[in-house]
Amino acid sequence: MSSSTPPTGPAESSGGRFPQAPVRPLIARTRTEVHRGATPLELFFDLCFVVAVAQAGVQLVHALAEGHVGEGILDYAMVFFAIWWAWMNFTWFASAYDNDDALYRVVTLVQMAGVLVLAAGVTRAFDDHDYGLVVLGYVIMRVAMAAQWLRAARTARGAERTVAVRYAVGVLVCQVGWMGLLVLPEPARSWLFLVMAIAELSVPVIAERSRPTTWHPRHIAERYGLFTIIVLGETILAATVAVKSAADEHEALGELLPIATGGLLIVFSAWWIYFVVPIHGHLRSNRQSFLWGYGHYLIFASAAAIGAGLEVAVEQAVGVAHISTLAASASVTLPTALYLLSVWALHARHFKVGLAQQLVLPTTALLVICCTFLGDWAVLAAGVVSGLSVATGVILSARTTATREHRTPDSTLTS
Repeated sequence: MSSSTPPTGPAESSGGRFPQAPVRPLIARTRTEVHRGATPLELFFDLCFVVAVAQAGVQLVHALAEGHVGEGILDYAMVFFAIWWAWMNFTWFASAYDNDDALYRVVTLVQMAGVLVLAAGVTRAFDDHDYGLVVLGYVIMRVAMAAQWLRAARTARGAERTVAVRYAVGVLVCQVGWMGLLVLPEPARSWLFLVMAIAELSVPVIAERSRPTTWHPRHIAERYGLFTIIVLGETILAATVAVKSAADEHEALGELLPIATGGLLIVFSAWWIYFVVPIHGHLRSNRQSFLWGYGHYLIFASAAAIGAGLEVAVEQAVGVAHISTLAASASVTLPTALYLLSVWALHARHFKVGLAQQLVLPTTALLVICCTFLGDWAVLAAGVVSGLSVATGVILSARTTATREHRTPDSTLTS
């Protein structure tokens, strides 16, 4: 089926003009489709994933608060990869093939069940390095994803069918490799994870080397933006609960106010920096989209880690976490700096004009890291620096726009 085939999407099938058939062919949608937006099913899907993100964040807090920094970050990176990769694969598939029929919905709900199983196993993975439930949940999600690809292959023809089959086979083969986490000795699991992560990341590259799927740039940009909002919302929730609990139990409002204020400034700035410009115009081909999509692992993981860091800073301020002020400050400033650099590298730099604009976010990231050494005022200082970077970006953009508007009439006359 060619990419020019008229789509049978949620807007048409659920809009009321035609009754929704229980099962319809799973055909490719088009990249030029108008009004292509996120569906209620996709939003429900994201809601289930944020539960897993929250569980990973909670366990990261415990690990950092107990001083198990290296081990905690490694476990967090592994668990978050499983969450992010399953979400990302479904998102790109849905952008190209979502027909919203009953069978599509049921298989998607199975994927949601899988992420909830994974979320239930996060605590065991962190505390006991028992990955049984995590692997089980991941396999449920991925086998369901392979079923979606096989269904797409059934109605596709030619190169499109080859792509769908490659995806299905690649996904299923990788699940066999992940089983090694259940049988290998603990020292070997990190290396297996690295190998399997590379294998998983290679599946789309191999599958689409001859023909790209018909994902929709605006839809993809919206889906990633919505998940960024969800992760930042989870960060605000985690920090709020931590401040409330500490204030109720320890009555340490004076110590908590700088952390709460700084954390709020960081999250508000993180939202502003991500959504200051639309990104869909940059996603013109797989060359741009693969790097952009894969790189969001760092954006999502660091955004969620900011919330965990704020919880650690609160616990340290009231004496619950027995770690140094420097370590508690770093748990906020380092993921904040990583977020700023990741958004700049993948997102913002494509729309910056001139050296001054290009340097705003990298410089801000460096200054945020320097704030780590400011003791009890580190989080507040990092928040102020982040807010100032937003203000600086707005001023520089306004000046650039004003300069262009001033020069345009002159250039018109001279031409």
